[in-house]
Amino acid sequence: MDSVVSEVTDGGILPQWAFSCDLEVDYESEKHASMVYAALAVDKELQPDKVKRLMSVSDGKLSVHFEAVEARFLRASFSAFVDILTLATKAIEQFGPGVEF
Repeated sequence: MDSVVSEVTDGGILPQWAFSCDLEVDYESEKHASMVYAALAVDKELQPDKVKRLMSVSDGKLSVHFEAVEARFLRASFSAFVDILTLATKAIEQFGPGVEF
């Protein structure tokens, strides 16, 4: 179990991972979702002490959960991830469902 570190601010005490968001992309194919997962899993967070990213694939859907210590880190991580996700998704679309990788 992760320990929770708190930060005291003017508004009170915030847990360390106070900001989070979830993203789910339905590829309608376990194979395509797994291919995108494999392509994105190699890129680790640049600041793992400030941002956590957890990914999973289930029923043809790629699910991603982000947590961050500050909103700006969450926004930057999410934005960079979506850029790469978009590129991977376009590659799947261009090569089509019948192409084997």
